Amino acid sequence: MSSQQGSAPYYFVPGPSRWPVLGGTALLATMAGAAAWVNSVVWGPELCVIGILSFLVVLFKWFGDSIRESENGMYSARIDTSYRWSMSWFIFSEVMFFGAFFGALFYARSISMPWLGDLDNKVLWPDFAAHWGNAGPAGTIDPFTTMGPFPIPTINTFLLLTSGVTLTISHHALRAGHRAKTAAWLFATILLGATFMGFQAAEYMEAYSEFNLKLTSGIYGSTFFLLTGFHGFHVTIGAIMLSVVLYRVLKGHFTPDHHFAFEGAAWYWHFVDVVWLGLYVVVYWL
Repeated sequence: MSSQQGSAPYYFVPGPSRWPVLGGTALLATMAGAAAWVNSVVWGPELCVIGILSFLVVLFKWFGDSIRESENGMYSARIDTSYRWSMSWFIFSEVMFFGAFFGALFYARSISMPWLGDLDNKVLWPDFAAHWGNAGPAGTIDPFTTMGPFPIPTINTFLLLTSGVTLTISHHALRAGHRAKTAAWLFATILLGATFMGFQAAEYMEAYSEFNLKLTSGIYGSTFFLLTGFHGFHVTIGAIMLSVVLYRVLKGHFTPDHHFAFEGAAWYWHFVDVVWLGLYVVVYWL
């Protein structure tokens, strides 16, 4: 929201937009390419990269349209309320998204594993042990080492928790009208998020090279990379959102009273922080 909010008409009806369908198409290409990639289809990597780049272009254009509408005084208090409800429901959908993955992990580890341990597996799987992270039946999965909380996951936990603090300081600075301080602390938040992503990339390389842990390493490998990978994707999206907000802070688009773009991105970032705490405990410690 811009500082010109008060002069906006009571209602604002946006014109037709091509960005939703283009964004959906880009995401479809991304996921289709990723699915083909993990199944060793030759065109998978190219399609996945094209989808990601296309989606980033759509976000850039779409954000630009919204920013221009806001800065031209088209948004009223009712639009502000609409944005707040929309962001709240979006974050709720993300809670359900991760809830499904946590539920799958819980079912596999706490229900399926003990159940299999109660069966007589001497014929099909003589060496079966009902513990999380075993190598799989009859040697079909190469032996691997499970991931512990030290050192990278713990470092990343510190980074994300610190980023939540720096973002809160930046928000208070914005509400106090200190634009330079707002920008400095917001940049620190983005830098912490980028460092988190760098450490996660290093963790993945270590998992593949040192621990032989891969996406194909049974239910443990698939749930590990699914949960941590999607969280890393959300950190990336959050960092992009905060980068756009930083640009707008430097351009002077916000006032102490009207800055929902900042608040919405902050809500999302704090959600990402909370999800990571759950991942850190459930995936790495339990």
